[in-house]
Amino acid sequence: MTNWKDIDQKAKQWVKEAGEKIRNSFDSTLSIQYKSNPNDLVTNMDKEIEQFLIGKIQETYPEHRILGEEGYGDEVTSLDGVLWIIDPIDGTMNFVHQQRNFAISVGIYGDGIGYIGLIYDVVHNELYHAFKGEGAFMNDLPLPMLDKVKIEEAIVSVNATWLLENPRIDHNLMTKIVKKVRGTRSYGSAALECAYVASGRLDAYMTMRLAPWDFAAGLVLIEEVGGSMSTITGEKLDLLTKNSFFVGEKSLHNLILTEYLI
Repeated sequence: MTNWKDIDQKAKQWVKEAGEKIRNSFDSTLSIQYKSNPNDLVTNMDKEIEQFLIGKIQETYPEHRILGEEGYGDEVTSLDGVLWIIDPIDGTMNFVHQQRNFAISVGIYGDGIGYIGLIYDVVHNELYHAFKGEGAFMNDLPLPMLDKVKIEEAIVSVNATWLLENPRIDHNLMTKIVKKVRGTRSYGSAALECAYVASGRLDAYMTMRLAPWDFAAGLVLIEEVGGSMSTITGEKLDLLTKNSFFVGEKSLHNLILTEYLI
């Protein structure tokens, strides 16, 4: 039988150790490479942190599988067994340019069910964490269930890219939403934006293309505080592929889907 409490304890310890490695790197020279395009960056720290976490997991739980952004984990084609979904530095561009607004993201799933979600804001030493059925926390502070919010009073996170003509969504739909809500924000880290929805700092977050390592941990957090999650057209999210992505307070999520998007 899987000892999820033991996994949770060790995962938190490793994430904190990884965060310390990142903080210690701030005075070092980064090696920066492009991935798919010049705005899709990967640094030596992304690779080092992923390798550090994978090394700990493989040494302690050799039977577990790992899906990591930088490709050092396993070739994952199913959700069977225990699966760690890791983004070593979510928000690499922010890490490079600002040394803030990035996070380590670790979601741990058993046969497709999210049991543990960890999002560590390294700079502010804020660990957002959730364990299935036991609620969500920021460090030792319990996060309350999300309160119902009117769209006119909502703060929604959306990148300005989706308000311009683009191939993924009719930007006019997004413009209508932006005009209706109280305000918009964009932080450049999907993991942090999920954590902010879970903690009530944001009421919703939407984007048109996100990978599983960007949102796997966030889903566990948001479920524990009663939020809703789906693609931008209301379908269930797929943990093995890239998806459009929409999470938020339940009533707001439903309203935006039914009256603005579908």
